[in-house]
Amino acid sequence: MNNREYYIDKDGFKLHAKLDFPTDAESKLPILILIHGLTGQMDEAQLYGVRDAALDAGCACLRVDMYGHGKSDGDFSNHNVMEWLCEILYIIDHARNQEFVTDIYLAGHSQGGLAVILAAGMKSDQIKALIPISPAINIVSDSKKGEFFGTQFDKDNLPETVHFWDEFDIKANYFRVAKTLNVDEAISAYDGPVLIVHGTNDESVPVSYGIEVADKYQNATLKLIEGDSHCFDYHLDELILAVKTFLLEHR
Repeated sequence: MNNREYYIDKDGFKLHAKLDFPTDAESKLPILILIHGLTGQMDEAQLYGVRDAALDAGCACLRVDMYGHGKSDGDFSNHNVMEWLCEILYIIDHARNQEFVTDIYLAGHSQGGLAVILAAGMKSDQIKALIPISPAINIVSDSKKGEFFGTQFDKDNLPETVHFWDEFDIKANYFRVAKTLNVDEAISAYDGPVLIVHGTNDESVPVSYGIEVADKYQNATLKLIEGDSHCFDYHLDELILAVKTFLLEHR
């Protein structure tokens, strides 16, 4: 099988995708769908690491740039988590239609971790195992309080746009959507195996959120990486090993 870079057409909307296969891939094999985080894109070090873990475990890996990110269509400032969720549901269907696919695993980093938690709750019968990495469930609770990664705003009188991290603008609909997301309901709807990986020195999503998610799932393994950051800048090898081990255990 050959690696592919292509676009998934979602009703005329183009989502940039890369599909990688392990060396000497079998004619039938599982696939890991991998989603990046807020302001990110598929070609980041931590995502390369997770991709390599999947390949080493004998899985194909499908990485996709979400709305307004990377090389996909859309304006970043107009994106929201519900938009991403709908895209992930579509991507899962796309993967299920590939002739080589046996089982589907779902992984996401940061906002992608939040989005895959929601998607797995909706497609619990189609996802063999779930891997939220540094899952940014604080997006939901902080939006309700009028906070966004260090930026404060009036939650009752939303501004047209919110400026954050000194360089990004995002429109108010992002927060209107985020406040409605029911993470607990999605968690309770998925009873398959789950791996949560989180760095203890995460500067964007405090490790307490990863611990909280792991505690709420029925069948979760929690891997804390001591002293590591949101993007695993210091111990990426531990993230890779944790994902590879988990996938091999649930082949």
